[in-house]
Amino acid sequence: MSYNLKIKLLNDDAVIPYRANKGDAGLDLFSVEEKMIKPGEAALISTGIMIELPEGTEAQVRPRSGLALKHSVTVLNSPGTIDEGYRGEIKVILINHGKEDFKVEKQMRIAQMVIAQVAKVNIIEVDQVTTTDRGEGGFGSSGVSQ
Repeated sequence: MSYNLKIKLLNDDAVIPYRANKGDAGLDLFSVEEKMIKPGEAALISTGIMIELPEGTEAQVRPRSGLALKHSVTVLNSPGTIDEGYRGEIKVILINHGKEDFKVEKQMRIAQMVIAQVAKVNIIEVDQVTTTDRGEGGFGSSGVSQ
């Protein structure tokens, strides 16, 4: 299924998000500012774009694997959710888990944005939910080996 994603550029340094390779799930997001992120610190990075999502969708902001592997820089609230009705500038919270300062540069690819359908659900209050074999087991309850 194909959707139209409307994008407005907010400044001259803004880059329209695009897929680096055919078949990629994520559209690359680019910085419009330079900022130094010290080890252990987070920063809000502007992309210089606004989007209008298609009805029934959300945008998920996810880390770029290269930044994570090479610099230990990732998206703090991963995935960050952009709701269908949001019309402000898209900004990305980056955190530096590395040991050295990380410099964000203008037009650097800083994250990726995946557009996903959102299931519409009806909320029904019940006294009980059905039981399963797993039950309430969680947080490693299935073990680490076979």
